[in-house]
Amino acid sequence: MEERKTAPGSLDSQQQESLKANQGERANDDTSTGTFPVVRRKPPHKTSHQLKVKALTALLVGLLCALLGFGYVVQVRNTKSSYEGLSEEELVRILDETSTQVDKLEERKSQLNQQLSSIKSSADKQQEAARIAKQNSESSDILAGHIPAVGKGIIVHIDEDDDRIDAATMFTLIEELRNAGSEVISLNEVRVVTSTYVKDLKQGLECDGQKLSSPYEIRAIGDPEALQNAVQIAGGVGSRIKVQFHATVSVEQANDVRIDQIRKPQHYQYAQTVE
Repeated sequence: MEERKTAPGSLDSQQQESLKANQGERANDDTSTGTFPVVRRKPPHKTSHQLKVKALTALLVGLLCALLGFGYVVQVRNTKSSYEGLSEEELVRILDETSTQVDKLEERKSQLNQQLSSIKSSADKQQEAARIAKQNSESSDILAGHIPAVGKGIIVHIDEDDDRIDAATMFTLIEELRNAGSEVISLNEVRVVTSTYVKDLKQGLECDGQKLSSPYEIRAIGDPEALQNAVQIAGGVGSRIKVQFHATVSVEQANDVRIDQIRKPQHYQYAQTVE
């Protein structure tokens, strides 16, 4: 048999193939970290529909933020403009009216608490509740103008000269009396309620369907001092009527202001009482 000899440092074809295989296996193993090779996945391809939805969402969010910012700026500007042009007397009047409204709400809260305590402590709770309900019904009828009313308050006399007082000014006077705590008001022969309106006519005014003419008489039941101050405060509606319309305005306090005008209960077509 003939012995195959190879030159030193050279490998036959079989040994070369074995060496290549070992080198390939070592290349697949990351011996430096002891971990397997990381396989990275390609990010999913976004469809055109997904891109459109994302863009539309971003647009809507941006538009909403812009609208909210615009609304905030407008509100701040309106708040500033509502008070910047007012005089010191007008600001004091607004503060007094706000304080009066807060006092009325606190008083009403105290009354309700007293009524609730009275019902809880009564031996016959049903009878006490019926008594309080009747009392509240009478108060509601007075406020709604269904029954006459009497009490301390003021009487305002307004006599025009040549210039006619417009409806807006007369309605402002009524609102000032309401804000000052007036509980019942009448304008000439009209009982003023929450639905009362005043509009201009060629001659005089119209209030809730009735024609009115000068001289005007406004009766208001409430705290006489607060009501008189609402009419005669410097820069108030009473002063404006004198200066702008050259009318005569006088205020009289009385302990027994009577308001006999009444309003018939309104019949509602759609609204029904909750049982």
